[in-house]
Amino acid sequence: MEFMGPQGAREEQKILCCECGTLISPNPANMCVACIRTRVDVSENIPKQVIVHFCRFCERYLQPPNTWIACGPESRELLALCLKKLKGLNKVRLVDASFIWTEPHSKRLKVNVTIQGEAFGTILQQQFVVEYIVHYQMCEVCCKQKGSDGEAWRALVQIRQRTIHKKTMFYIEQIILKHGMHKSAMGIKEMEGGINFYFNAKNNARKLVDFLLAVIPCQYKTSQELVSHDIQSNVFNYKYTFFVEIVPVCKDEIVCLPVSVSRHLNHMSQVAICARISDNIHLIDPVTLKIGQLNANQYFREPFDAICHQKQLREFMVMNIEPIYGQANQFGAHSHKHTLADVWVLPLNSLGTDDQEIHTRTHLGNILQCGDYVLGFDVAHAVVNNQIFDKIKPSQLPDIVLVKKIYPEKIKRNKGRNFRLKHLRNNSSSETVTEDEDYNDFLEDLEEDPELRKNINLYKRQKPQWMAEAEEVIAPKVGLEELLDDLVLDAADTDENG
Repeated sequence: MEFMGPQGAREEQKILCCECGTLISPNPANMCVACIRTRVDVSENIPKQVIVHFCRFCERYLQPPNTWIACGPESRELLALCLKKLKGLNKVRLVDASFIWTEPHSKRLKVNVTIQGEAFGTILQQQFVVEYIVHYQMCEVCCKQKGSDGEAWRALVQIRQRTIHKKTMFYIEQIILKHGMHKSAMGIKEMEGGINFYFNAKNNARKLVDFLLAVIPCQYKTSQELVSHDIQSNVFNYKYTFFVEIVPVCKDEIVCLPVSVSRHLNHMSQVAICARISDNIHLIDPVTLKIGQLNANQYFREPFDAICHQKQLREFMVMNIEPIYGQANQFGAHSHKHTLADVWVLPLNSLGTDDQEIHTRTHLGNILQCGDYVLGFDVAHAVVNNQIFDKIKPSQLPDIVLVKKIYPEKIKRNKGRNFRLKHLRNNSSSETVTEDEDYNDFLEDLEEDPELRKNINLYKRQKPQWMAEAEEVIAPKVGLEELLDDLVLDAADTDENG
């Protein structure tokens, strides 16, 4: 019995391939798929050799027309960039693409590409290799930074301070890092007495100047230099310079105020201590605990200088101390963080001698005890070259002005810190163990002043085992709740996650 199919069903007609004679279904070319593949190349409109541009300084690739992107070796981003460079790829269907390993120094990238295209009504799949030749080309940012002509930058911000130490510059550096005001800078260069910031636009430099005016007492001056001039289009090309001058008064320095400024600050004593520098200058009278503030306009209207810097202070030992309680405050603002006290001190070089103890009044009565060491200014034996100071009567001057309490074992204290800071040059965490005295003094100020730490990012420090002994030093420390975790990516994690 023979099975009969449905009515109207007919067998498909077959023909012979005109090239090889294989029995095939009819098609417009009358050829089998193998013969069509030998005669037709679906990738003929796709180039097999392409040039890509790579910047060696910032390690970025050029994505036309003018975008530079960072791509890792054999990464997805680099593969996407290479495929976008292939012309004619939009006329076929991309099936697969992968890198072929090449030597890193060969300046060659090879990509294995699989595509599908239509020819004579037949879908053909073809696999081929595209070779990318890496040409070195500097991006615009690196060209301006590395250029030797010196005319690449368009705006320059010069930050300067006339002092004998760099503590204020360290503070400004940390504020700029916290708020990210350095990200638009083309280059940063440390100069004598300050820092230079180079920008490619005037607006970026102006933003930094406005930021400095808001966070620290300073003033600025501007100048411009004509670089080129197009007479036909009347276009001028200028280079702009902003000179920012910071007040030459720093924390823990003794200043001599003019009479008019002293009267403005509630008749504060003319010999005062700079307690802190923020957007204003914070002053305190060590004899009466009166406090006052001066902004940048008030200071530069009647400027004054410090008569004693921290490096010029002498070390004294506290022999006796008597806090003063219940003293009626006069008019004006007074400090509630300090305690007035009568102190008898003796210079360290006079210990063991018959020298008489020196009496003075200080604002450090809340932290000083007998046997403590303190830095002070010996007014009675000092030679001060200041016109305002010379006009003050000797009877109105104290014998000694105590400024700051110091702690022993300074070397162990530096090694035992649990935090570190970042810097502008490499934007990486820096260890706190250094021989720079100004930097160590700045770190000590951070430990002793919580108000100063509010504007700075402190990062946790990985401490080795030998620091356990250093932590036993009795000195103010930064709590772990104030520290940030520094993000560190290992090479293995980077390779695994792309």
